[in-house]
Amino acid sequence: MIDSLLRVAGVYKAYEKYLNQQVKWGQMPEHIGIILDGNRRWATEKSLNATDGHWAGAKVGEQVLDWCLEYGIKTLTLYTFSTENFSRPSAEVSAILKIVEEETKKLGKDSRLHSQKVRVKAIGRTDLLPESLQGVFKRLEDETGKYDGHFLNLAIAYTGRAEIVDATKKIVEDVHQGNLSPQQIDEDTFDKYLYTAHLPNPNPDLVIRTSGEERLSGFLLWQSAYSELVFVDVYWPEFRRIDFLRAIRLYQMRHRRFGR
Repeated sequence: MIDSLLRVAGVYKAYEKYLNQQVKWGQMPEHIGIILDGNRRWATEKSLNATDGHWAGAKVGEQVLDWCLEYGIKTLTLYTFSTENFSRPSAEVSAILKIVEEETKKLGKDSRLHSQKVRVKAIGRTDLLPESLQGVFKRLEDETGKYDGHFLNLAIAYTGRAEIVDATKKIVEDVHQGNLSPQQIDEDTFDKYLYTAHLPNPNPDLVIRTSGEERLSGFLLWQSAYSELVFVDVYWPEFRRIDFLRAIRLYQMRHRRFGR
């Protein structure tokens, strides 16, 4: 009720304009990662089913891509579905993956991808996904694979621990085949074996998590060592432009030391 009154009064619009003026002259993060959390709790509070919450969350993802393109943020990584999420009820898992498939098909028809040269890639153990969804991702990755204007990564069937394990296995295999010596292995080498190796800026400058939870839950564990973390109290389906801008403003106010 209060939110509705504020919208009618135009307070949100005025605040959004104020935030925009604050952040637009500051240094923008090149890479933003977002942990999309709170779809089910949002649905429960509104007496809806979980699938309704996931559909609502998918619409917000479209808006966030718009905002990143508008503010010149080069890379956006969305934590869409973890490997642990497969342990949820099968009906919910099927619904989530169907939503991802439908939204990815829709994304493939979006003219912004081509006008803005957005490269789209699914990162994670994508072989665990239904074949139809794998096919949708492959087609979109093939269509946008040469673009380098912006990068949209969908972390799906993903956890940071699995990513590190998979990278380690690839390194061991290359050493075994004589393509790499143990002496050549350092942090830069390890970066090249991660799911994010295709990115010019694999390490997120800013990681945002919605729903008020304050943990990474396995998101980009290697890459986020020096990321600025912002935890937002709203559920993902309620994530607004003002929440996005406030997170960027917090990022701009912090002094990044990178361990120095």
